[in-house]
Amino acid sequence: MITDVKSIVRAALLDNAALVALLGGHRIYQLRAPNASEQPRIDFFEVVNRDSEFADNQSIGSEIVMQISIFSSGSTSAIAGEVDRTMKSLGYFRTSAVDQYEPDTGLFHKPMRYRKNQQEIY
Repeated sequence: MITDVKSIVRAALLDNAALVALLGGHRIYQLRAPNASEQPRIDFFEVVNRDSEFADNQSIGSEIVMQISIFSSGSTSAIAGEVDRTMKSLGYFRTSAVDQYEPDTGLFHKPMRYRKNQQEIY
């Protein structure tokens, strides 16, 4: 199993200067933001990280699925575009993206899912 996926994804998102500017700072958090009223922001988490390729009864690859959720009081389009560019630069492909509105918070929420198969290096 590849264990450093979250740190790699977060570092890549933070390295995208256009994304950080759109967010108004380093508002990229694993699982949940410390301040739920902070927005726009990104929360992300690992959905799947399982063995996917085998040789000699040993796992040599992992299937990884990440969810990147954008929360904003306005449009999520520009932020989603930068997230998409960043994730694709890491070798992920987008499997879904949905526009949602959360009436309890008054925020637009765009969850985006990405998938990747990665071979492990021993």
